[in-house]
Amino acid sequence: MKKNSFRFKRNRKAIAALLICVGFVGIHPLAVFAEDDVNVVQTVQQQKQTITGIVKDATGEPVIGASVKEKGDPSNGVITDIDGNFRLSVPANATIEISFIGYQTASVKAISGKPLNIVLQENTEMLDEVVVVGYGTMRKKDLTGSVIQIRPDNLANEAPKTVQDVLRGTPGLNVGMDASAKGGGSLQIRGQRSLYTDGGHNDPLIILDGMMFYGELSELNPDDIAQIDVLKDASAAAVYGAKAANGVIIVSTKKGKNGKPMINFSTNWSFSTMGANRDVYDGEGYLKYRRDWYVAGTYGVNPETGAYEEYQADKKKYPAGYYDAPTQENLNKYGITLDQWRAYTNAGSDISDQEVWGATRLGLQGNSLANFLLGQTFDWYDHSFRTGLNQNYNVSMSGATDRVNYYFSLGYMDNEGVAVGNDYTTFRSNMKVNAKVTNWFEVGANVNFQERTDGDTTVDWGKQIIENSPFASYRNENGELERFPMGNVSGNTGYNYDYRQQFKERESGYTVLNTILNAKLTLPFGITYAFNIAPRYQWYYYRSFQSSKDPDVTAGGASRNNGKRFDWSLNNTLTWDKTFLEKHHFTVTLVQEAEERRSWGDNLSANNLQPTDALGFHYVKAGDKESSAFSSDDGHETADGMLARLFYSYDDRYMFTGSIRRDGYSAFGTSNPRATFYSTAFGWTFTNEKFFNWEPMSFGKLRFSWGQNGNRSLANPYIALADLGSGTGGTYGYVDASGNTTEYRYFTMNRLANTHLQWEKTTAWNIGLDFGFLNNRISGSVEYYHMPTTQMIMNQSLPGFSGFGSVTTNLGEVQNRGVEISLSTTNIKNDVLEWNTTIGFSFNKNEIKHLYYEYENVLNAQGEVIGTKERDDISNKWFIGQPIGAIWDYKVTGIWQKDEVEEAAKYGQRPGDPKVWNNPDNDKVNADGSVTIVYDNDDKQFLGQSSPKVNWSMRNEFTFFKDLTFSFNIYSKMGHKSLETDYLNKDNAGSKVTNGQNVYAKKGYWTVDNPTNEYGRLDAQGPSGVTTPGKLHNRSFIRLDNISLAYKLPKKFISRWSIEKAIISGSIKNVAVWAKDWKYWDPETGGLAPRTFNIGLTLTL
Repeated sequence: MKKNSFRFKRNRKAIAALLICVGFVGIHPLAVFAEDDVNVVQTVQQQKQTITGIVKDATGEPVIGASVKEKGDPSNGVITDIDGNFRLSVPANATIEISFIGYQTASVKAISGKPLNIVLQENTEMLDEVVVVGYGTMRKKDLTGSVIQIRPDNLANEAPKTVQDVLRGTPGLNVGMDASAKGGGSLQIRGQRSLYTDGGHNDPLIILDGMMFYGELSELNPDDIAQIDVLKDASAAAVYGAKAANGVIIVSTKKGKNGKPMINFSTNWSFSTMGANRDVYDGEGYLKYRRDWYVAGTYGVNPETGAYEEYQADKKKYPAGYYDAPTQENLNKYGITLDQWRAYTNAGSDISDQEVWGATRLGLQGNSLANFLLGQTFDWYDHSFRTGLNQNYNVSMSGATDRVNYYFSLGYMDNEGVAVGNDYTTFRSNMKVNAKVTNWFEVGANVNFQERTDGDTTVDWGKQIIENSPFASYRNENGELERFPMGNVSGNTGYNYDYRQQFKERESGYTVLNTILNAKLTLPFGITYAFNIAPRYQWYYYRSFQSSKDPDVTAGGASRNNGKRFDWSLNNTLTWDKTFLEKHHFTVTLVQEAEERRSWGDNLSANNLQPTDALGFHYVKAGDKESSAFSSDDGHETADGMLARLFYSYDDRYMFTGSIRRDGYSAFGTSNPRATFYSTAFGWTFTNEKFFNWEPMSFGKLRFSWGQNGNRSLANPYIALADLGSGTGGTYGYVDASGNTTEYRYFTMNRLANTHLQWEKTTAWNIGLDFGFLNNRISGSVEYYHMPTTQMIMNQSLPGFSGFGSVTTNLGEVQNRGVEISLSTTNIKNDVLEWNTTIGFSFNKNEIKHLYYEYENVLNAQGEVIGTKERDDISNKWFIGQPIGAIWDYKVTGIWQKDEVEEAAKYGQRPGDPKVWNNPDNDKVNADGSVTIVYDNDDKQFLGQSSPKVNWSMRNEFTFFKDLTFSFNIYSKMGHKSLETDYLNKDNAGSKVTNGQNVYAKKGYWTVDNPTNEYGRLDAQGPSGVTTPGKLHNRSFIRLDNISLAYKLPKKFISRWSIEKAIISGSIKNVAVWAKDWKYWDPETGGLAPRTFNIGLTLTL
């Protein structure tokens, strides 16, 4: 019997125990552990010798489970033990072969009596060789499409907590940042391809282990992922047809490796702090700000000196020093006495000077006034944020024999965000088993489970730090939480999160079970058949309670919402893979697939719980029936598709890929339920040509591809159909058959049907060059792409007499063009130091080519028609020839200064107000020759775009003495801008200043003593017709995203505890960010951006 059969028999009990523990009962044990029949043949054996040895890798670590076999007799072999040792009997002068996945195979002559010391070299080319593409894999050198691969294990020392952390910095992939405890971020491949944004319309398709993934990426543990392949061009993604218009991200999870079973444990502890701050005023700054706010209204020209100064407007009402504190320094400054200062207002002798200043002059009232007089402040900013503590634990068990491959993992994460109350927990498990029942039949299962909280009671920090002044009370004089931090005064009572939370309760989350079941038949003539089915269950719950004990509510209430989803997809794949004459390689793939998605949602809101609401949302039956409400929402959609793909390669030099796919989807109109998508691609590995002999270049391949994809992501699966709604809930009176008057609730039609609605289509051309120099120590790719999206899903406006505001239809065209560069280099590699660098760069130009195909006349200065042009959509700020995120607005050119009083007055402004560019040709000339300055759309300009044109990243990794690794990542987004109006300091919108609220601390504002050209005065305003012009800011930034340090403990130190590998690591996430022209929170998020300090431990047993 074969040696490998005996090895499997020895591990059979361990494998069986593992499968029973995780509940895997889908494969009959007799089938799993079936053994091939072996014919035992009696032969005369040669005289044999016993050889011993040890197998290590280049770092000196033993290679466990390496295959050691006699060359020419593969049945004679063993595997290395936990210390890399082996013992094998072979004939004299035999050659043995040592192999292990990921390493180059070594061959040595057997020497009796002398232990062999064998070092296996890592086969990096083989590790990167296999790339996952649609419905199969390909060798990287055979690729004709644009595909980039990411391996999470290479980033393990940086402790990525989400899949987005792994993907960030990938060329052509724009990854957003989520600053919450959950983390994550949006994904976009090669720009925004459509104006339609509902239903995740511009998101890439996610494929998990070969099947469409309906969940969110938080369900996947980065620790369980082996590799991620991003398909960016149409030829690579076209095999997914109507689902892949925005590119495809293929996630492949880990599986076991041959050898002894492996147990891996990793844990990370971290704490998150504020990485971006925007302070509010403390007590002293708040008082100065309020003084300056009121004084700004008194600016004017001193008639005696002609200078623009304080306290010049309405001197009788606001004499010099009116708003200033009655310090001796201020009294001397204005040449007045304390009695004169007090006499400005009718203040009684029993009122202190501080009270006169705080109450009468600065408008303090309630608790703010009382605490100001007592000198007591409270830091609401610090109270709204915290140092968040995070913990992440993962354990996995994996292994493989010739018959069974298994991987099982458990993970738990508990994160606290920097905002108080922002918490996230998740439990994730994954089981992946593949069993070879016979030599021609395999079955497998991949089961992913997640339980997560989703939604919390995070403090409304924006409300708490602004509505409360620094003198607002957190607790009252009795030590109780203050209901009204600002006092029970009109206008603004403040907001105390901790007080409000006493009367609220909320819990929500998801339970997800995602499964993939597969079977594979190996048939004659190089044909394989695979069947895959992926059912997915998702349960959602939301429960909230508002107690009637809250004095600010009239009646308590509770809500219970429950949702369920059941989705499934399946595919049947037939593949023929054959090589003729060692040069002609054919791969034909035929696929049939189907899918169905169903959802059910029930919502219950119970109000006025009687006779008591003590049980909260646990007893909604107590709700008053008349004031309670319920609703339901169900969904159903189906789709199917067929694919044919041909790959041909000649002599590893010339490659061709062609595909055709036919898709159907229930959500589109009855006239266009199906669509067909094509693609073709060519590759030429010119370095394999006989004429190519440039030694420095070790690899070179040119690629060209063309293809089409469709987009079916919609706001809901019924958007092509008309719908009926209950209107406003009103009724109509009717006379029934008996002549009696009765009322019936009426229905209204809210949406107009469109039977011709069809797929949006994206056509893509891609030209690429893959290269390698100096034996691939320098490698990378350069790509150019051009992608027009036509027949976009859009809401077309309808005339009022139609009874509908718009209809969803196919219109318009958007183009994306760009260049991507990726580069990997091994800069230094010796026994002391290995230094590797990876660089990514991408440039994208987005342009709207067509909208509604509605045209208008173009007039010259004389009003004559000189042509036509397609009409822009000004209401949505969509313009022909401009990017989707074009910024079209008035241009602020500076701030009016003290010596420009008369000029500013022409625009209805004062010094300290913003200058706004004006087109003089558009101004109105009056009958008397005077000019009235006019601001309208003719004065607006294209100022830039809101999405970055350029993304680049760089990662450097330094390994010292093969045990100590230091790395850092940098990424940047450039070329995008935004408008903001904070520079106007219009803080009394909603009477914020009047009501004593705090404001964000100013970096600087215009005063007569600080005539800056960057910020306006307090309560600045634009010219007539443009009261709040936005100021343009460059949002470009460079972020030092991560630095990490990891140390692999010496083998001799950890072997005493039977530990194969131990790594201690530390990292800092969001180390620093540089933004030249942005001062409002983080330049990327526009809000919070936590900085995380992490320490981790990884053990392999």
